[in-house]
Amino acid sequence: MKPSSVSEGSQPIRILIADDHALIREGIAVLVGTQPDMNLVAEASNGSEAIQQFRTHRPDITLMDLQMPEMSGFDAIVAIRGEFPEAKIVVLTTYKGDVQILRALKAGAKGYLLKSTFHKELVETIRAVHAGRKALSPEASYELAEHATDDALTPAEINVLRLIAAGNTNKQIADQLSITEETVKSRVKSILSKLGANDRTHAATIGVKRGIIEL
Repeated sequence: MKPSSVSEGSQPIRILIADDHALIREGIAVLVGTQPDMNLVAEASNGSEAIQQFRTHRPDITLMDLQMPEMSGFDAIVAIRGEFPEAKIVVLTTYKGDVQILRALKAGAKGYLLKSTFHKELVETIRAVHAGRKALSPEASYELAEHATDDALTPAEINVLRLIAAGNTNKQIADQLSITEETVKSRVKSILSKLGANDRTHAATIGVKRGIIEL
């Protein structure tokens, strides 16, 4: 394994950044350019491009946004790790929901950072993951700890919550899912209890914030 700092005969950490915002990519390019042990080898603006650039450049570290057009970061992580199991991917996102963090880690991400991260934290995470360790931002660690003992929503409950967030009534949800209205009411009650929500709107808000559903 390469050492994490540049010394005689060692190679810099080769980095791919995948983000649909050019300003974010430029900012990271500037930051990486100031680090003697790092080199930005490629950029991508969506998940499909990230896969192509990974195949071409085989970077040591990939910084991956989750919300991108055409193909999401989640799907790109799964595809890259499926083809290159040794790939080291660090999620760099604005989302800190515990369910989303777990999903990214299960997909194979080795690190999870928020875009509000200080530059020092980002470069330290790149070095840590390159050295074979996992790294979570303090906010991500807190979110995971906060909900570690929560009862997870079932897939059926998530379907109901998604339709609640879209503004459907119980009757409309029942029609769309081909279940009875009583079943919908039962699932809504369970959802409110598990999420600690006051009402349907509150449940939808919590669901989006934690990454259980997307709008």
